[in-house]
Amino acid sequence: MTKKLAKIKYLPNNFQIIESGDYVKCAVSGREISIENLNYWNVELQEAYFSYKEAFQKQEEINKK
Repeated sequence: MTKKLAKIKYLPNNFQIIESGDYVKCAVSGREISIENLNYWNVELQEAYFSYKEAFQKQEEINKK
């Protein structure tokens, strides 16, 4: 079974699937995140994060700028 990358629009409390697929990639680590396990993202940057650790790391990077 081939896994397909999904295209997602990230909203404040939800997300909208633009193009169906099985996973998205973490913007920090590059790890695959299955759609059913997608819990962390940034609406402004339209990025997904594997866990709270990657989301925190990205926020720290933004705060340094």
